[in-house]
Amino acid sequence: MALDFLAGCVGGAAGVLVGHPFDTVKVRLQVQNVEKPLYRGTFHCFQSIIKQESAFGLYKGIGSPMMGLTFINALVFGVQGNTLRALGKDTPLNQFLAGSAAGAIQCVICCPMELAKTRMQLQGTGEYKLKTKNYKNSLDCLIKIYQKEGLRGINRGMVSTFIRETPSFGFYFLTYDCMTRYLGCEAEDSYVIPKLLFSGGMSGIVSWLSTYPMDVIKSRLQADGVGGITQYNGILDCVRKSYHEEGWRVFTRGLTSTLLRAFPVNAATFATVTVFLMYMKSEDNLPECEPGPVIRQPSSL
Repeated sequence: MALDFLAGCVGGAAGVLVGHPFDTVKVRLQVQNVEKPLYRGTFHCFQSIIKQESAFGLYKGIGSPMMGLTFINALVFGVQGNTLRALGKDTPLNQFLAGSAAGAIQCVICCPMELAKTRMQLQGTGEYKLKTKNYKNSLDCLIKIYQKEGLRGINRGMVSTFIRETPSFGFYFLTYDCMTRYLGCEAEDSYVIPKLLFSGGMSGIVSWLSTYPMDVIKSRLQADGVGGITQYNGILDCVRKSYHEEGWRVFTRGLTSTLLRAFPVNAATFATVTVFLMYMKSEDNLPECEPGPVIRQPSSL
């Protein structure tokens, strides 16, 4: 169990490194002012950030998901595995329920982590060198938010995160289970790693598509108040105002960069976990493990 947990942490870290630039682009597109947009689309956003802020601008806020990674993995692995065992049978429905339970529980860490990540990603938008730096790093960001807004400020966007994560994780584990069953992922199969990579990548895409509009709302609520201007009074108010001002397309803002990110992030995570486990097992001269049940993806997908 300890080896599986460590492998998940290493794989998750690889996924964050691969996917964080896409996440930065997604957040910038989701929260930009529709009346004075800075970016015309996904690729223009990439180009602008690199040109104006250097390549390091794409990695703003990466400290927060890296810090929360270990705790999120622990919750996801523990809750999903224990829930599945408690339900008794490894069925598609139980996979969905166990995944949903894992998604709901890890919101406790995921929400503050993503709040800090969002605030860091928006800091110094369009500046090559920050003229005013409100936050030194993700931890400093959370401390300052707590000092100013208290515990409620730290948990800004908790309800929308819960609404997003609960079904999203359910669909992730359900899709992963169905894909691996359909493709016949067996340990002795010479193509098991490509099959697992493909299954994980597609599962990540399905999980994002299932709740993406709520992710837009979550990003807007967590970014609300930056610059001293508060626009929204809650989830319903955010939905109403966003739709009224920008139409239904607002709920697909940043979707392209998210889907472009989802597949390689999961692919990197699965590949790293698999190689790590194979190496560790060979070092200990233990029988090769079956990669299926130990490869799970945290909320930073």
